[in-house]
Amino acid sequence: MTFDPVLLSRLQWAWVIAWHILLPAFTVGLASYIAVLEGLYLLTRDEIWFRISGFWTRIFAVSFGMGVVSGIIMPFQFGTNWSRFTDATADVISPLLSYEGLMAFFLESSFLGVLLFGRRLVPAWAHFFAAAMVAFGTLLSSFWILATNSWMQTPQGYKIVDGRFEPVDWVAIIFNPSFPYRLLHNVTAFYITTAFVVMGVGAWLLRRGRAAEDARMMMRMALDLLIVLVPLQIFLGDQHGLNSLEYQPAKVAAIEGRYDTVQPTPLTLFGIPDDAAATMRDAIEIPYLGSLVLTHSWNGAIKGLKEWPADQRPPVGPPFFAFRIMVGIGVIMLLVVIAGQVLQLRGRLWESVWFLRLCQLTAPLGFVAIIAGWITTEVGRQPWTVYGVLRTADSVSPSLTGANVAWSLAFYIVVYLIMFPTGIAFMAGLVRRGPQQPDVEEPVTIGSGRPHEPFESAPLGAPQL
Repeated sequence: MTFDPVLLSRLQWAWVIAWHILLPAFTVGLASYIAVLEGLYLLTRDEIWFRISGFWTRIFAVSFGMGVVSGIIMPFQFGTNWSRFTDATADVISPLLSYEGLMAFFLESSFLGVLLFGRRLVPAWAHFFAAAMVAFGTLLSSFWILATNSWMQTPQGYKIVDGRFEPVDWVAIIFNPSFPYRLLHNVTAFYITTAFVVMGVGAWLLRRGRAAEDARMMMRMALDLLIVLVPLQIFLGDQHGLNSLEYQPAKVAAIEGRYDTVQPTPLTLFGIPDDAAATMRDAIEIPYLGSLVLTHSWNGAIKGLKEWPADQRPPVGPPFFAFRIMVGIGVIMLLVVIAGQVLQLRGRLWESVWFLRLCQLTAPLGFVAIIAGWITTEVGRQPWTVYGVLRTADSVSPSLTGANVAWSLAFYIVVYLIMFPTGIAFMAGLVRRGPQQPDVEEPVTIGSGRPHEPFESAPLGAPQL
C-alpha cells in the first residue's frame, strides 16, 4: 500500500492543531475573565469574586498545562514534515514566532506562578497584577500567532531571493491586509467560547443547587458580555468576509460553492459540491442575496472557481460545509443570548429550567464553531501554504515517506485520545466540586487582608495558538 506523505502530513497537522486550538480558545478568554474577577475583588473585597476567581483559576491551570503540551508538538512538525516550507519562510516566520515566545511566553510564565500559587504570599493588588499580566500575555500570544498565520494568508512586505522569502518591510509583514480582521474575529470568538462555557457551568451548578449565588453571578456576567460580543462577532465576520473577497477570492468562491461566475450572485444555502464536474448539485439558492451579503451590492459579482486553473482551486466541500456550520452556530448563539436577556429582564431567568438546560447544551458550541472556522480558513487557502506563492505540495520534507507519517500520525492519535479525555475529565471533576468557600483559619497574605484557600498543584506553561 502506498501512502501519500503530503496528504498524511496535512492530516497529522490538522489532527494536532484541531485539538490544540481548543485550549487557547478557552484559556485566552478565561485568563481575561479571571483578571476581571481579581480586579473586582480588589475593588470591593466581596468574597464572591474571590470564590469565583479561585474556581476558574483551578480549571485554567489544567487547560493551560494541556495547551503547553499540545503546543510543543507543532514546532517539531515544521522540521519533520514541513522542512521545505520552514527553509523557504524561515526569515519571516522564525522572527514572528520568536516574538511570540519572548514577549508572550516569558510574560505568562513569569506571572503564572504568582497567579497559581501566590494567594498566600502576595498582597491582593499583586495577585490582580499577575492575573492581568497572564491575560495580557495570552493576548500577545494571539497577536503574534495570528500575525504569522495572516501573513501566510495574505503575504506582503517580502521579496524572494533564491527561492527564499526575505523580509523587506516588517510593518507590512506583521500588519498584513487580513491581520486586523483575523485578530479581532478570533479573539472575539475566544471570548464568546469562554463565556458560553462559564454560562453553561453556572447553569449546571444552579440546577443542582450548588454555590447558587456564585452560579447566578457567572451566568449574569456571561449574558451581559455575550449580548455585546455575539452581534459584534457577526459584524466582524462580515468585514472579514469582505477582506477575503478582495485578497483571497478563490477561498470565497469555495466557501460559497460558486463554480461559475454569475451576476447578480445567488446565495447557496445548501448543495452537494462536485469538484470533478465543477458543479454544485441539488443547490438550494436565494437569488440576489449572495451579491448583497458578500459584496454589499444588489448586483455585485463573485468570481467562480472556473476563473482559476484547476490546480489552483481549493477543494469546495470542507470550507463550504464548515462555513455553514459556523454561521449556523452563530445564529443559535444569538438566539440563546437574546432569550437569556429577555428572561433576565422579566425576572424569570433562574426559574426557567429549560433555559438552564439549553445553556448546558450550548456550552461546547463555541469550540465547534472555532474548528469549523479553522477548516474554512485553512482548507480554503489550499493548494497554498503561502497564498498564491508557495504550494503545499512543495512545502513537505523531501525525504519524507508515507509510512513514516502514517506511524507518527497513529502515535499522535493514540496519545491525544488519552491526554485530552483525561484532562477534560479532571476539569469536569473540578466543576463538580464547584466554587469553594475560603478557609478562614488559614493564615492571611501579608498586606492583603484576605483569607486564602489552599491551591492544588498544576502544570505550568504558556499555550501556543
